Amino acid sequence: MTNLTVNEIYAVGAPIVLAMILFEVLFSSATNKNLYKKEDTLCTVGLLTGNILMVFALKGATLALHFYLYQFKLFNLSESMPIWTLWLLTFVMIDFVFYFYHRISHRVNFLWAVHMSHHSSEEMNFAVSFRQAWFGPVSKIPFFITLPLIGFDPTVIAVAGVISTLWGIVGHTQIVGKLGPLEWIFNTPSHHRVHHGSNSQYIDKNYGNLLIIWDKLFGTFEPEQEPVKYGLVKNVNTFSPTKITFMGWADMIKNIKSAQNFNEALYFFFGPPKTKN
Repeated sequence: MTNLTVNEIYAVGAPIVLAMILFEVLFSSATNKNLYKKEDTLCTVGLLTGNILMVFALKGATLALHFYLYQFKLFNLSESMPIWTLWLLTFVMIDFVFYFYHRISHRVNFLWAVHMSHHSSEEMNFAVSFRQAWFGPVSKIPFFITLPLIGFDPTVIAVAGVISTLWGIVGHTQIVGKLGPLEWIFNTPSHHRVHHGSNSQYIDKNYGNLLIIWDKLFGTFEPEQEPVKYGLVKNVNTFSPTKITFMGWADMIKNIKSAQNFNEALYFFFGPPKTKN
């Protein structure tokens, strides 16, 4: 199906990403913008480490699950369209599923307890893109298994997913302004800065990863206008990856234990977060 492998994508992408971070650090130093803070970056490294360990633990099982479900696919897309069309459609559908996964992660409390780690930084730089939740790879599984069931090849999904993830890194920066016509279709740095804002008009906006069209279609788009205040409405006030990972769960469990009835307990688990970004 494809000569590309996930490892080859990482081999090409990793040096590019490191160069981007180095350039941003040097730019920050030369212009006295103070875009990077030591404690915050070390916290990001801690969160990323846990996320990578979880990815490696689940990688084989997740791919095997995709291949198993692919046997029951609704459509044989590989034989019904040219390969370039299949790749293009795979990118679009990955982004479509991600939009809803991401939006639900902001609106359902137990998923927000996972995703909140990514929004816990009060900074905005390329490194923040690696501030990934330890249990993020688990929470994605129920959403992305829909793709092989529809008929998308698991190998293409894996490679296209990595490329899409690398694009997501580009959005985490303050040194790139608005990008003209690209703003109409793609999730640019300007659009993604909005998503990381705790300003009232920026909360729960711009969920897309590669494309911004889903936000425009489903009413969650907000352009960047006033300066963005990064972080959460109620910031975590810690640089401990462990505390950040479990603090949302601790608050949720505390609320469930104090619930007056079963319905209220369910609300604390499945309802919207009380305090979020």
